[in-house]
Amino acid sequence: MPGMNQSAVRRVNTSVALRALAVSAGPMTLAALAERTHLSRRTIELIMDSLVEAGWVTELDRVPTSGNAGRPARRYELRAEHALLAAVCITTSDVSAVIADVRGRIVGRAHRLLRVYQDPQVTLDDAAALVLEALDDAGGSTDRLRAGAIASGGAIDDHGVVRRLVHTTHWEGVHLPGELKRRIRVPWFADNDSNLGALAERWRGVAGDHDDVVWAILGNRTGLGILIRGAVHRGLDGSAGEIVEARSIPTGSIENRPVAWLTSPQPAERRVALSRFAAARAGDTTALSEVGEFVDNIASILTTLSWTIAPSLIVLGGGLEDAADVLLPRVRAALRDARTPAVELRATCLGRDAALIGAVKLALDRMDTELFGPLTPRA
Repeated sequence: MPGMNQSAVRRVNTSVALRALAVSAGPMTLAALAERTHLSRRTIELIMDSLVEAGWVTELDRVPTSGNAGRPARRYELRAEHALLAAVCITTSDVSAVIADVRGRIVGRAHRLLRVYQDPQVTLDDAAALVLEALDDAGGSTDRLRAGAIASGGAIDDHGVVRRLVHTTHWEGVHLPGELKRRIRVPWFADNDSNLGALAERWRGVAGDHDDVVWAILGNRTGLGILIRGAVHRGLDGSAGEIVEARSIPTGSIENRPVAWLTSPQPAERRVALSRFAAARAGDTTALSEVGEFVDNIASILTTLSWTIAPSLIVLGGGLEDAADVLLPRVRAALRDARTPAVELRATCLGRDAALIGAVKLALDRMDTELFGPLTPRA
């Protein structure tokens, strides 16, 4: 690698090897690691020895393979719990935090109601305290925490600054990563919660077989997360998908109807919404009429998306999945009647963890040698 000293080269090679183990479904042999990383077998062997000594990697017992008369291959597995990631999701009423290992497995959780959402500093204090609670729940310590990511509403730019948030100006200009880093000193990243829902869906949800995806929350809360060729599309100042601000799109016409409370951050309102869908299942004509109006609203918005963004898949999330059996067939029929492109429609399988899982993925995507090291002295 031209321009890099040997220490820097080794750090990069170590990171590459660790990344290969992190994304592997199981243990890997030296030969497999050499092939995956395009490094020599001897280089990989030296790296693995150092990683085992540092506690990042476990060398497994050698297992003879059938038809192989030679010495069994050395096999290695990442100790995913050696480094931890934090994810935080802030709504207007509460904050949730999870701790995950570097494979993305959630190992700790915490949740609390917010004291004063309109005060960003108090809210971010609550978020930081909650990360420590989740870390304690995971049995981890701050020295194992490598990075974190924040999911929040509003238009959030590439640097993690809140540019616009509907119904309040108190959060405008807040640099979310910087604020969390002042409280917990690891690298932080931030993005809109719907964007992170889309990212999570393609990583661990129902969108793994699609590249152009819209993740939609519609109802009491409204937002879109857009993936184009597998990458989040944020647009100018992170504004892409903030259709709640678009007056020509009827997002607010039913936000206060009980059936639309499926996406409310308030548990009591969600319970009311679920009761209306239960009544609709039972054939209650009033409830069926309410559901029909809600479906018309969703279909109107999705029709516009079908002819503009034209994704191959739209995923309904943010609470809509709790009534998927009622909503999906009706929305699909409405889209067929509108003669939209043949966009596939699914409900999330991630529930209310979608934004948190997406935040974990964001942290993993943004980290590389910083996450997996430094394991060798810096020059």
